[in-house]
Amino acid sequence: MLTLRNLSRVYRTDTVETTALDAIDLDILDGEFVAIMGPSGCGKSTLLNILGLLDSPSSGSYRFGEHEVAGLPEAKLSDIRKRHIGFIFQSFNLVDELSVRENIELALLYHGIGGAERRARVDAVMDKVGVAHRADHRPSQLSGGQQQRVAVARAVVGNPDMILADEPTGNLDTQHGEEVMRMLQALNREGTTVVMVTHSPSHADYAGRIVNMLDGHVLAERKRAA
Repeated sequence: MLTLRNLSRVYRTDTVETTALDAIDLDILDGEFVAIMGPSGCGKSTLLNILGLLDSPSSGSYRFGEHEVAGLPEAKLSDIRKRHIGFIFQSFNLVDELSVRENIELALLYHGIGGAERRARVDAVMDKVGVAHRADHRPSQLSGGQQQRVAVARAVVGNPDMILADEPTGNLDTQHGEEVMRMLQALNREGTTVVMVTHSPSHADYAGRIVNMLDGHVLAERKRAA
């Protein structure tokens, strides 16, 4: 599904040049659950942003499916993101002025989907993640675990091929973190590709493959025992 070859990302200012990713080679197959680990500053989030087409490589190749996307204009990248990728963030990124239902439906407004189908999809995904009884609440009225469930619902309501999760349990206690991990694992078993950045070895063990990074390089990869 995703193929990175000799991919680098360099950030430059007038006085400083920082190499966040250095000649990365990485393949992610359809239906995989991949966890990316490493110390702070090793390039994990930069890699996730490039995979999600939120940032562009400075050099190298990135093939998304059959298409080379490195260097594409923002309008084309935005179209691919809308059609194929769902995002889950550590800080939830919900709109507090909107209800749970409205936050989830927001992800569908740019898909050209009619109102009746939008409502049906939102109802179905709220049931799936267990927040239907909170449909009319605002995010500030929810616990952290409930907010992350809403964020998961928003990520999957558009039926993306891939979910990118950046420390999705970082702001949650142990119980709610495990609940979110079980949801991601269930989505993966249904066929959705999941790529997750995490600092937690126990949460990384939910993935089928773990990629360890250090100083902008892929240091090692290992598949989890079945």
